[in-house]
Amino acid sequence: MELLRLAALDAEDLTVISAHLQDAILRPEDLTYLAGEQRFLMVARRFDWTPDVPPRRRLAGLHIERVLTVKTRGLSQDDAMPMSLLALTFTPTDTPSGLIDLVFSGGAAVRLEVECIEVRMKDLGPVWEAATRPGHDVDRPDVAPGTAA
Repeated sequence: MELLRLAALDAEDLTVISAHLQDAILRPEDLTYLAGEQRFLMVARRFDWTPDVPPRRRLAGLHIERVLTVKTRGLSQDDAMPMSLLALTFTPTDTPSGLIDLVFSGGAAVRLEVECIEVRMKDLGPVWEAATRPGHDVDRPDVAPGTAA
C-alpha cells in the first residue's frame, strides 16, 4: 500500500491537496501553530477517495510553511466534537503572499497569512475501514455535510 506524498507551491497545487483532504476528520487539538518556526501543522483522518475500494480512512499530516499569522473562527481547544475539513483555498494579497483558508463544517475556519504557498501533505501510515462514504447535499448549500437539515 503506497503512501501519498504531495507538495504545493502554487494555488493550483493547493487545490490538489485540498481534494485529497476533503472530508478529513479532526479536532481543534489536531491543529498547531509553531510561531517561532512560522509553521502550521495539522493531523487528520482523511477519507481515501481511491475508486473501486471499500470506504477507508488514513492518518495524514499537513504542514504549511512561512506562516506569518493565524486567525480562527468557531474553534475552541475545549471542543471535543470532530469537524470535517471541506476545503483549503488560497487568496493572493501581494504576490506571492496571500491567505490560506481551511474551511470546516459548521462554519469553523482557520485563516493563515503566508509569505508564499509552501504546503506538504503526507500519509502517515495507518489505514482503516470507514463506516460510510462522505456525502454532500448539493441541493442544500446551507447545510454542512454530516449535519441534519
